[in-house]
Amino acid sequence: MSSGSRDPLVLGAVIGDVLDLFQASIPLTVSYNNKNITNGCEFKPSQVINQPRVIVGGDDLRNFYTLIMVDPDAPSPSNPNLREYLHWLVTDIPATTGPTFGHEVVPYESPRPLMGIHRIVFAVFRQLGRETVYAPGWRQNFNTKEFAELYNLGLPAAAVYFNIQREAGSGGRRLCR
Repeated sequence: MSSGSRDPLVLGAVIGDVLDLFQASIPLTVSYNNKNITNGCEFKPSQVINQPRVIVGGDDLRNFYTLIMVDPDAPSPSNPNLREYLHWLVTDIPATTGPTFGHEVVPYESPRPLMGIHRIVFAVFRQLGRETVYAPGWRQNFNTKEFAELYNLGLPAAAVYFNIQREAGSGGRRLCR
């Protein structure tokens, strides 16, 4: 998935700003109100108030995953001095299920950008075992790469991102369907 210059994660600078280059090893589906996220699509804040439906793929229930949701453009894309803002962290998600089967260690907080177009990134990492990943003490200046290294998570198993801006904003971005 993420190995070429045409990859939307590379084009959107998610690879580099948030994640290292990786090959997806499982499917990941994230949707708000039955609208699936495709890389680079756009949602409005009113569409993401409630946590999304997430399905973590894989084929072995003995494999557990950590889901990380971050905004690398906080508080604004031109001055992202809070990069990355942690919006949600769920651990111990069994393969083939979703966050409701895992352990929510940082509760969902809906993105509400005030300036510019923000990227909201969902990344899933395979854990070495259950109860091996713990909550950070903060949301601001979270670092996905360092967090993955701290807990020996390796490269992501899957990732997807969408764009969001304040409700009144309108960009030339494609909407999520």
